[in-house]
Amino acid sequence: MKPSLQLRLHQQLTLTPQLQLAIRLLQLSQLELESELRELAESNPLLEFADEAESGDAAATDADDTPEADYPSMSGAAEPANDASGEGDEASEWSEGGGASVETPIDFSTTASGSGAARGDEDFEPQNAATETLQQHLAWQLNLAGFNPRQTAIATVLIDALNADGYLADGIESVRAALPESLNAGLDEIEAVRRRLQGFDPPGVASLDLRDCLRCQLEQLDPATAQRELALALIDEGLDLLARNDIAKLARKLRADEGAVAEAAALVRGLDPRPGAALDSTPVEYVAPDVYAVKDAGHWQVRLNASVQPRLGLNQHYCNLIAKARGEDASWMKGQLQEARWLLKSLESRAETLLKVAGAIVKRQSAFLDYGPEAMHPLVLREVAEEVGMHESTISRVTTRKYLHTPRGTFELKYFFSSGVSTEDGGSASATAIQAMLRKLIDAEDPRKPLSDQTLTEELQRRGIQVARRTVAKYREGLRIPSSSERHRAS
Repeated sequence: MKPSLQLRLHQQLTLTPQLQLAIRLLQLSQLELESELRELAESNPLLEFADEAESGDAAATDADDTPEADYPSMSGAAEPANDASGEGDEASEWSEGGGASVETPIDFSTTASGSGAARGDEDFEPQNAATETLQQHLAWQLNLAGFNPRQTAIATVLIDALNADGYLADGIESVRAALPESLNAGLDEIEAVRRRLQGFDPPGVASLDLRDCLRCQLEQLDPATAQRELALALIDEGLDLLARNDIAKLARKLRADEGAVAEAAALVRGLDPRPGAALDSTPVEYVAPDVYAVKDAGHWQVRLNASVQPRLGLNQHYCNLIAKARGEDASWMKGQLQEARWLLKSLESRAETLLKVAGAIVKRQSAFLDYGPEAMHPLVLREVAEEVGMHESTISRVTTRKYLHTPRGTFELKYFFSSGVSTEDGGSASATAIQAMLRKLIDAEDPRKPLSDQTLTEELQRRGIQVARRTVAKYREGLRIPSSSERHRAS
């Protein structure tokens, strides 16, 4: 072998940091985007978030002056560059970017219809009253329970160890380990205190498991309660059969009359399996939609939810200092300015891309908006990609953790994509539509004669949908609907 020189030509795509940032921003959810922008603004003095008060005043003025100020509409989106395939095509979509000026803050502060008025004295945000936690509720009762100091110390650790459902999930041993060594408490002593806590409100709190919780609640009932003793036996020996509602097998196992067992089962079902949940202080989190679908003059249109768009712009004070800066300071500030402009341009492209993709989805699924899930059409990423002239990977990023508000509810954009099943007329029906049909058929069935999977399959086939029984079973299980035999027992 001899050393030699060889010349090879090849093409390689290198994504610049700016393009990488643009693509990363596209796939972020609202909360992740807000966090990301906060970090970027902290590291770049040329970036700043628009003042909330000034944004609110500007929104009120825009709402008065412009009829369509509620949301940027579909028609306002810039056309993205077309692509053929691959990451290079996706990068080209972002290299073009949006053409709007970035010298001023990106301000989508105008809110939804009906909420764009100026803030007045009566425009207050609702304030939720502080809710009492499970631990606070139990600690209040502990102060009135007459425990001695030693018992109080053990009870306090027990209460702190309870989870949101009111269970002592980690067991008594973990409580013993958390107690001060000087207390030298034994497991029997801790168990005795735990038993007393189980009599607190809500009944069954501080239980070790479901069986312990239900048994505790039954024991607190009046001994004269009908079928109380049978219900206790049912919990000890047939909780799994109760979960399947197999009354006949339960009656044989407990050697009791089916009517009495059914009465005992009803008694158990009336108990609370999660006694602490009623005092759960975890706030309810609501999804804020990124895009709205609204019907205007008989046509569905999409508009950005301006209230969740980032209000980010250039700090004009620092921009003015660039002209006065010299040497390394000037070079550094110019670099920061260029990065800030790239970021603002990427944000505009993100909003425009989201608007365009949502518009294509709404156009394809307008029947769903008009008539409901049964009218959902099959849709795949490729179809939307061809519609908007982007790559499938871009569509996937846009539709992940982005939400569309419709008159039928708020849905993740991915909800509108589903595979298709052939129909007799040569068309196809989406899996979502078939699931909606199944639920409608099962909701309308005679509870005494539930429809089997085979019967449901035949009914769908009579409607022109060619579907196999195993597919019907898969869709039914996906809807968390029990089988016909289980529905019959539960009726």
